This record gives sequence, structure tokens and C-alpha cells, in this order.
Amino acid sequence: MTLEQAKQHIQRCAERMNAAYHDIVFDEWALISFMERRGTLLSYTGPRREEFQKNFAADIKDLRVELLSNTHGVGDFEFARQAVGTKVEAFLVAGLGVYLICNHTRRSMDEITKSPLWLNAQIPFVELSDQFRADRVVIPA
Repeated sequence: MTLEQAKQHIQRCAERMNAAYHDIVFDEWALISFMERRGTLLSYTGPRREEFQKNFAADIKDLRVELLSNTHGVGDFEFARQAVGTKVEAFLVAGLGVYLICNHTRRSMDEITKSPLWLNAQIPFVELSDQFRADRVVIPA
């Protein structure tokens, strides 16, 4: 899938998650390309674009090992349950070297998952994971 198609799928996923949760689950969604260990921001939706780019290395700390391990296949995801504030709560592998970063800038994943509505909010996220698994994001060279 193209970057534009991925952005449309991500937007629909965010809308569906928020509707199921009756609140915002993640207020930041970013597609990042990690080609040759160098991160490039491909797309960002959220309240702090410049700060996100500037603080990305620190904010990804809780998921850095998993993110850079190259052990996850397309469609796989990880959560950092204790990440607080701008620390990244989740990533999803969207393509080869392409990752969707998900975050809530004011709440931790632990707080988010305490709501019983979290169970239904996961469904669109897993469906997005399956979409990427079936048709991964490809960034032209």
C-alpha cells in the first residue's frame, strides 16, 4: 500500500478506536521509516509535530529495543504499559522498516487499558495490523 493509503487506514482506525472508547485513545499517530537505522518522519498527526521530531529518541526509550530489534514482522505490534506523557505507548510494523508510532501525550497505556471500553477499542487496531500484514506500506526509493 502507498503512504497515502496507509494514512487513510490510520485515520479510520483512530476514529473507530476513539468511538469505541468514547474518548481519545492515542492523540499522536506517526509513520516513521527506519532505513539504515536512520529515522525519517513520513507522516504525523497530533498536537506536537516539532517536539515529536526533536524528542523522538528520548520518547521512544521504553520501546527502543523492540523497535530496533528487527524481530517483528509486518503487522506485529508492541505496547509499553508504563510509558507516561510523551513517552511512546505503542508501535505497529506497517512495512519493511516502516513503523506506526502511537501515543497519548497525557495518559499512560496502563491508564488507557483500565477502562473496560479498551477491549472494544482494540478491535480496529488489530484490524489495522491485519491490513498492514496483508498489504504492507511501501515507500518508494
